[in-house]
Amino acid sequence: MASVLDALWEDRDVRFDITVQQMKTRPGEVLIDCLDSIEDTKGNNGDRGRLLVTNLRIIWHSLALPRVNLSVGYNTIINITTRTANSKLRGQTEALYILTKSNNTRFEFIFTNVVPGSPRLFTSVIAVHRAYETSKMYRDLKLRAALIQNKQLRLLPREQVYDKINGVWNLSSDQGNLGTFFITNVRIVWHANMNESFNVSIPYLQIWSIRIRDSKFGLALVIESSRQSGGYVLGFKIDPVEKLQDALKEINSLHKVYSANPIFGVDYEMEEKVGIHTQYKNHKLKNSLQAYFADGNKQQDREPVFSEELGLAIEKLKDGFTLQGLWEVMS
Repeated sequence: MASVLDALWEDRDVRFDITVQQMKTRPGEVLIDCLDSIEDTKGNNGDRGRLLVTNLRIIWHSLALPRVNLSVGYNTIINITTRTANSKLRGQTEALYILTKSNNTRFEFIFTNVVPGSPRLFTSVIAVHRAYETSKMYRDLKLRAALIQNKQLRLLPREQVYDKINGVWNLSSDQGNLGTFFITNVRIVWHANMNESFNVSIPYLQIWSIRIRDSKFGLALVIESSRQSGGYVLGFKIDPVEKLQDALKEINSLHKVYSANPIFGVDYEMEEKVGIHTQYKNHKLKNSLQAYFADGNKQQDREPVFSEELGLAIEKLKDGFTLQGLWEVMS
């Protein structure tokens, strides 16, 4: 059995000048937002481009030369901040800084919105990356996690339990541990009956192989996880043999369905895509206020300027924001 992870690179790599085929979304990958007039200020300063935000990565490509492009997987991102940058198209303006690490090499990317007044560059990328970071249970093998509540599996969004098998022995110790097996559309979960915190969650994404092998306890279901997840070899004894064979058949079937259309767990929708223009305007203003106050990466206060509207000195607003716009949010 080949792991879906073998072919999955989109969220785990930083790649430059990829092919048209590699720019297309893979099964399970969803385009969340598309922003035109975005400048790659670090590598292609002065070149207007388009930024695509998916549930696995961000893709930037030049509008003049689409073959000039880059793909940044969310799993490579170390930090995202907003800082001032010098853009050939906008001058000195607020930009999105993304620090990444891929194959032991660090890359820094700076993206600037050429069109003033829209914070979507910041809100889209930061929010989707946060959704990726908080949904790792779908994609990563977990040991001793908070999986069970009142003897039931704590289901993830869009997860369904297809089978629950009692009396399953985990063969990781000499004596073995008696527990319960859950087979879902996303993963396999086992927990010990005497200690629910002794458990393992194995997403189909991380399964390298699964088969029936002989052990000192007799025939057992053996699951090998991917190298990226630590290369674990986990053995489970299910009696009778007929039930063991049925479990293997069911897991193989669900793994095949999952591989055709993986559920990566990164669910995020742009609110402004739904509803009339007024709803979009209100959403944009709300994001404007959030972006203005959520300025945790600011190193120092901006210079004071005199506001004729208020008749007093105020801290200079970020590019693209107006006092009138902020008052409209409050009203």
